[in-house]
Amino acid sequence: MSIIHKYVFIFICLLSTLEVAGQAARTPFTSFGIGEPYGNALINHQGMAGVGVSQPQFWFINNQNPALLVYNSIYTGFQAGILTERRNITGDTLSETSQGGNMNYLVTAFPIKPSKWTTSVGLMPFTSVNYKMQYNEPIIGSSDEEVRVVEEGSGGLTQLYWSNGVRLTRNLAIGLKTSYIFSSIVNTYQNQLTNPSQPVNYIAAVEEKSYVKDFTFGTGISFSKDSLFSQRRYRLSIGAVYNFATDLNARKTDKLYRTTADGDTTDVSVLPSSTTGSFSIPSSFTVGISLSRAARWSIGSEFSYQDWADFSNVSGQNGGLKESWRIALGGEITPDQFAAENYLKRLTYRAGVSMEQNPFLANGNPVKDVGINFGLSLPAGRSSLDLAFKYGKRGNKSENILEEDYFKIYFGITFNDQWFIKRKFD
Repeated sequence: MSIIHKYVFIFICLLSTLEVAGQAARTPFTSFGIGEPYGNALINHQGMAGVGVSQPQFWFINNQNPALLVYNSIYTGFQAGILTERRNITGDTLSETSQGGNMNYLVTAFPIKPSKWTTSVGLMPFTSVNYKMQYNEPIIGSSDEEVRVVEEGSGGLTQLYWSNGVRLTRNLAIGLKTSYIFSSIVNTYQNQLTNPSQPVNYIAAVEEKSYVKDFTFGTGISFSKDSLFSQRRYRLSIGAVYNFATDLNARKTDKLYRTTADGDTTDVSVLPSSTTGSFSIPSSFTVGISLSRAARWSIGSEFSYQDWADFSNVSGQNGGLKESWRIALGGEITPDQFAAENYLKRLTYRAGVSMEQNPFLANGNPVKDVGINFGLSLPAGRSSLDLAFKYGKRGNKSENILEEDYFKIYFGITFNDQWFIKRKFD
């Protein structure tokens, strides 16, 4: 069995293990807005803390800045990845651990006009919603009665996108990305008396299901200057991406039902309050700069910003969202990609760190997220097996009551081959 076939076999085995999990791990921080964004970084950039908006690469597809697709100028590339994660949520008195996994992406890119125009098509999650919260609230007018409230959410949005990168000059390229956003988000709310005077056989619940189908648009630009500094071996690159504000058309259906103590659903009825509207997604931008030496090493940094104060859901509510930002620093090194007798020197090693502020408040305070990433690519000719790991901490108990520690593992494969080449000899 060739090493490429082994990689495919390993990837299929890993993918089959996700059948049990089905989606990302549960976390209460996905209850805000349209859920927790997945981001656009593929595994080769996840190993560098998601840094990639200014990183030209030949063997890997750049999914963060469409302008950088022009560097995929010879081979047709295909990349697939999966994600598995484990999260531990702790509060003042309680803690919970959850784990899950999901398909991370399916992406392909191929040159339309080599070195001038490259196109890419991909499918990947856009956001994830998976949470369950339980708390007690007093009943107005009663001094000793409370109601137990259970909030639960699931689903998330998916994106099918088409990106194009075009080279304008030797150093300058631009790109455009069009995404079709679809799927649904389900939120349920249950109320139950904690100390009823008479037994209650049923629990009343309301389900809100929002269906989304619409397009988003983004653009990117890249400037790279080669043959710089000592011995003219270095490349300086600057990149920027802007995602336009958009209103995602949505239809929200409300459903009232009762459940038994065992969780069985009865007496379902659709409420007349079902409405159509939109999720207003604010614009965002990312800027980055990187320095590299051929295929030997590269290091880069980038900054992202998005003001979620401009967000609103189908009901026209903002949910208290604020501005969010992210800063990251990462790099990679390949000791010697031509070392035929030393395979470890041909591996690509990656690392990075990041810090971000989430767009929501917990206990009235902003929620920070700090993470450290590592990555590795094991080459097999033009292809590779890609791995990335991230350990992060979000929030803290002193300011936000809730604190989350999480660990993510990314597995992926990369194939590069020459397609669409006209045969010259029969």
